Amino acid sequence: MSTPLIALTMGDAAGVGPEVVVGALLAPATTELCRPVVIGDAGRLRKAAAILDVPAEVATVGGVAEAGFEPGRINVIDPGVLPDDLPWGRVSAIAGNAAYEYVRLASELAMSGQVEAICTAPLNKEALHAAGHLYPGHTELLAHLTGTEEVSMMLSTPKVKVIHVTTHVGLIDAVARIEPGLVERTIRRGEAAMRGSGLDRPKIGVCGINPHAGENGLFGYGEEEEKIVPAIERLRAEGMDVHGPLPADTAFFLAGRGDYDLIVAMYHDQGHGPVKILGLEAGVNITVGLPVIRTSVDHGTAFDIAGKGVADAGSMIEALRQAAELSSARGLRREAAQGLRREAAQGLRREAAQGLRREGVQGLRREGVQEL
Repeated sequence: MSTPLIALTMGDAAGVGPEVVVGALLAPATTELCRPVVIGDAGRLRKAAAILDVPAEVATVGGVAEAGFEPGRINVIDPGVLPDDLPWGRVSAIAGNAAYEYVRLASELAMSGQVEAICTAPLNKEALHAAGHLYPGHTELLAHLTGTEEVSMMLSTPKVKVIHVTTHVGLIDAVARIEPGLVERTIRRGEAAMRGSGLDRPKIGVCGINPHAGENGLFGYGEEEEKIVPAIERLRAEGMDVHGPLPADTAFFLAGRGDYDLIVAMYHDQGHGPVKILGLEAGVNITVGLPVIRTSVDHGTAFDIAGKGVADAGSMIEALRQAAELSSARGLRREAAQGLRREAAQGLRREAAQGLRREGVQGLRREGVQEL
């Protein structure tokens, strides 16, 4: 069985994206797991390879079908939207537009079935907005490009997995947006994602909003009872293993020691802070609810170190690994479903054939009786 084809976007070319892409694609672990095709700028990747002082064959291809996969080769679909003299480490509308184009092309490849997953290097939100693409980030951009009404951001590490009810909005706006329906839909998406990764009945912990999850109304204005508890009660009534609201300051500790398979965070920093304390190289960002698989590094463009050859490719390697694993799991589920459909169809055909044989035998008996 061949390894999954993955569209890997280069991200903002002024940041560390080109360096972590090159570093990850030259890692032996990556070539064993998947067949990545970069959507980005070939010239920028050659510069990144030179900065890292690593030998790499950066090959421009017209499409996924033209890609060849040998050690040391990096396949690139280059739309030609980036100038050669773009400086490192500066916000640029040109780089922001290029990053948008890379994601758009990757989305088209995934939606048309030419690749099995998307993996993204970081883009810069200020640059993206300067180019006129007014999306808070990758999550919302991909939802728009794939025609998906609502998605969730999940951060995945070996110790902790967390899905967010709200993400790129201010704290006051986040609290205002949280309501039982959104909490319920987020938990459902998280539970489905965990089952898709092979966990039949995940145990889910749901954070509160206030300190100590409100401590029975002592803190806040009853937000937990109003916005979170109704969703948990509905899902528990259906048999889902959901617990909370939990104090956020202990929920992640409990998940880290194995008490919970997934934590539901109410807002961006509530979920991101504990994950990033584990180390940026450990975290992977997964967009849950899209019709395609998408993973990403869990760090930004890091303009302060871009172009210096010191960026760590660990998170990108891990993002590619998880994209490959999710793609393989989806492929196995698809094959299993097809096998069940084939077995069902064969069973129906056997039953039909047996029915015809029975009718034929009964007809012959009737004719024999009439002759007597």
